[in-house]
Amino acid sequence: MRHTEFWARLDHALGRASSRSWAELFVINDLGGRTVLEALDAGESPKKVWACVWQVLELPETQR
Repeated sequence: MRHTEFWARLDHALGRASSRSWAELFVINDLGGRTVLEALDAGESPKKVWACVWQVLELPETQR
């Protein structure tokens, strides 16, 4: 998964206006207690980060 696909999925899940703020502020324990942005900036793969986001947001299987 590329970063562009990751952000498109997050925009779809949360809405474009909210997704960036959420990614900056919401800490996910499975990402080492980091936010989405911190994890991506640290080099975590977008695929791994998306798996954590998907789980935290309890998104449907179709969005996995």
